[in-house]
Amino acid sequence: MKQALFLFLIFTTLIGVAQPTKPIFPTPLSPRLANYQIDVTLDPVAKKITGHETLTWRNASPDLITELQFHLYLNAFKNDRTTFMRESGGQLRGTEIDRNADIDPYGSIDIVSMQEKGGQSLTYQFIQPDDNNTSDQTVIRVPLSKPLEPGQTIALDIAFRAKLPKIFARTGFDDDFFLVGQWFPKIGVYEPAGSRYRPVGPAKVGQWNCHQFHAHSEFYADYGVYDVNITTPKEYWVSAVGLFTSEKMHKNGTKTILYHAEDVVDFAWTASPHFQVINDKWKRPSGGNVDIELVMQPEHVHQAKRHLDAAKAALAYFDKHLGKYPFPNLTIVDPPLSADGAAGMEYPTFITAGTASFLSEGFRIPEQVVVHEFGHQYFMQLLATNEFEEAWLDEGVNQYYEGRIMDATYGARMSVVNLFGFRMGDLESSRDSYVHQDNPAIGSSFGNTWQLPEGQYAVLTYTKTATWMRTLEGLVGRAVMDEIMQTYLIRWKFKHPSGQNFIDVVNEIVPKRLSSKYGPDMNWFFEQVLYGEQVVDYRLASLRNKTLGGGYQSTVTVERKGDGRMPVDVLVHFDNGKELMLFWDGKGRQRQFTMTENARAVWAKVDPKQKIYMDTDLNNNSLTLEPSSAPAAKFATKFLFWVENWMQWLAWLA
Repeated sequence: MKQALFLFLIFTTLIGVAQPTKPIFPTPLSPRLANYQIDVTLDPVAKKITGHETLTWRNASPDLITELQFHLYLNAFKNDRTTFMRESGGQLRGTEIDRNADIDPYGSIDIVSMQEKGGQSLTYQFIQPDDNNTSDQTVIRVPLSKPLEPGQTIALDIAFRAKLPKIFARTGFDDDFFLVGQWFPKIGVYEPAGSRYRPVGPAKVGQWNCHQFHAHSEFYADYGVYDVNITTPKEYWVSAVGLFTSEKMHKNGTKTILYHAEDVVDFAWTASPHFQVINDKWKRPSGGNVDIELVMQPEHVHQAKRHLDAAKAALAYFDKHLGKYPFPNLTIVDPPLSADGAAGMEYPTFITAGTASFLSEGFRIPEQVVVHEFGHQYFMQLLATNEFEEAWLDEGVNQYYEGRIMDATYGARMSVVNLFGFRMGDLESSRDSYVHQDNPAIGSSFGNTWQLPEGQYAVLTYTKTATWMRTLEGLVGRAVMDEIMQTYLIRWKFKHPSGQNFIDVVNEIVPKRLSSKYGPDMNWFFEQVLYGEQVVDYRLASLRNKTLGGGYQSTVTVERKGDGRMPVDVLVHFDNGKELMLFWDGKGRQRQFTMTENARAVWAKVDPKQKIYMDTDLNNNSLTLEPSSAPAAKFATKFLFWVENWMQWLAWLA
């Protein structure tokens, strides 16, 4: 397709007809506050880029803006004194910066010049709003020569140059493979007083939300339109966020590719002379197609179908259960195994996967990564929540959907591992990660990511959130859960919702659909699972029968061992086949149920439908008076330990 379009452009250039960028959406989907026109050139030998951007930014607040703030993310890799490097120790997701490499592994970005379009030059200074680390240069403030009025737009011309790091944290180079992310001067988000992330306080004006680059934080940005010209050697294949628009060859052996993207919060691109390109389509049930471009390493091409099938499964599932994917295309990038730091990352319409040539289909890691990263198209892109301050709203909610999709597509008990007779599901693996913490009460999912307990970011943000989201689903039912999420997406897409906005939707839908079953709202739930550190553990303490006249009196005792309080069902089974489903609000320390029947109670189980997915010990949930025919768990436990440790070295794919 690109080659055909290239020939067309050559022809139209020869006859002198200019080719305007064709809009993707007839009507803007977002406010489009931050719009970029960027020209960038890659020097693959020096591992450097030089660029020029024109930023057009609109003041959508009621405030006078006297300064702008920008992210310079690449400066996180400038030296070992930056906040990112201090917090990470020079490693991320198991991959370390190669300080002994033959080539400089560090990266940085410099602003060569900045001026108002048609106006005077601007100066800037580095600031450290989060930790006062004066060695950190990932945020700048730019005083304006004249305040920007509400509703006014400013255009800036910015020249910059950057040295790319050797990939270990999402961006950079590995030999002649390049994944270029968070690479240009990027304006922060201005939040007026009373906005979703600034709901309280005496301030009469807003402030910039422009955090430093932390080891455990991702990104937060406003929506805009991007037109990006990327110049590389002619033998390099280039893929990027948005839609390919044109390609122009130059006499010096380079080419320039133009990509156009609308209503997106970020722009990234990849380049390599080795990609094998596979094109496919997903047919929407409502009509039309989503074009899928898969750019793979030659040694991984035999796994192309695994990647494509997973992408189509995710597209179909989200389309049915959450909402329409609005973009016409999706690009999937397969990094080399030696560039595993670039694997498992999301950008609008553009995701990176990750695999190894030897990876058996019994370990569905490529599928898991594709499904997870595609899910970010909804929570990172369509909703664009603040990943610095409420990462659970993106990563954790997305982890929950990853589990749903993987389990529905590949089998609930074998969607991640199905090898040598051993199986593990995706939601099951999330739960396992949370409940088998040495201390599941170590922290809440809520808070600035860099201030979460040390070593707990992944569990608290991803797997604990997925587990309590599955618990919420268990309590309200799948249909109500889908209504909650669909309402949330429809109401808040392209608007940067906060956690409270999500909770407000839950509190609106649940009482309406379930009457007063759980009270007037679900705040009691979120106070425990999101803002709190409570641990849920219910135990079937005893099951007794005694003869009473011509029948039996059966007594079942249920205990609440943890400090978490959830409503639970208790199922009692009698030897004549009869069953009783009992209910306990779960608030007390113990509840005793006494029943008189013509049969003996032979077994009982608390939470028989496993609604309370975050119960930390399922082994104490049942008792039986009959000999158990279940296999011993000892061997299975040992295997699980082996699987968990084996999967740790694949953590970079999570």
